[in-house]
Amino acid sequence: MSLLQALRYFFREALVNLFRGWKVSLLAVLTITVSLCLGGTFLLASRNLSQAVERWRAETRVVIYLRPDTSGDDLQRLAREAAEPPWVAAVTPVSPADARRRFQQSFPSLGGLVEGLGEEPLPASLEIRLRGGARPAAFEAWLAGWRKRPGVSLVDDDREWLRQLETLIAVLRGVGFALGAVLLGAAIFTIASVIRLTAYLHQEEISILRLVGATEFFIRGPFYAEGLLQGLLGSGVALVGLYAAFRAVHARVASSLFASMLASDFLSLRQLAFLVLLGSLAGLLGAIASLRRESL
Repeated sequence: MSLLQALRYFFREALVNLFRGWKVSLLAVLTITVSLCLGGTFLLASRNLSQAVERWRAETRVVIYLRPDTSGDDLQRLAREAAEPPWVAAVTPVSPADARRRFQQSFPSLGGLVEGLGEEPLPASLEIRLRGGARPAAFEAWLAGWRKRPGVSLVDDDREWLRQLETLIAVLRGVGFALGAVLLGAAIFTIASVIRLTAYLHQEEISILRLVGATEFFIRGPFYAEGLLQGLLGSGVALVGLYAAFRAVHARVASSLFASMLASDFLSLRQLAFLVLLGSLAGLLGAIASLRRESL
């Protein structure tokens, strides 16, 4: 018998076993589905967050808030000075009146809080858009110099919260992999139990195959194929469910900040292939673990 014929026999027998014991096989498939759905959800969230961080890094800004007594001439002078370094792409001076109008446009329901006051409640500021690429060592010294100026009340650097967000992404990815690994281990154990039970039910057939001189590979092959099919089915159901959930969330919050951060893009083909390979490998490992003893 050729290898192709043997593989055809393995998968035909595996399909028969799946249909015969579909209840216990369903448990194994659902265990893999849940583990890959959970891992895929964390992977999807971390992928979209990472892409959002890259987009925001390309638009990195530094906002320098000035003291309330800063005059209009001082604001323009400081804006010209801030535009001198080569890493600065543009500087936008924002007067207290401009800041108030922006606040009212961004938060219309709170606009009354800044109306009717004798003085402008919001300070003047300099919005500095930075060029892309690596920052030279002089950049940090430049920021430190602005922080020490007597006319500056606060320097807000976008990179600080981007670094915090990157830490959150690393934690999110780690938690997802840890939970997915635990559930995948449970899936391997479940598949091993299912395959072992199936092997016991076919003990008489296995004994006959040994009597006629069948090799161990030929005897165990259908069970390996069954575990592989269970893993493929579980990963396929997981990806379909994950995509359906992604489309439902994306349709509901397509224009929100949440969508841009967590649901803007689905998994890449490489990540999808990784999840399918992981599910298939879990099924195969479960079958191998169930038949690791010398005799079935």
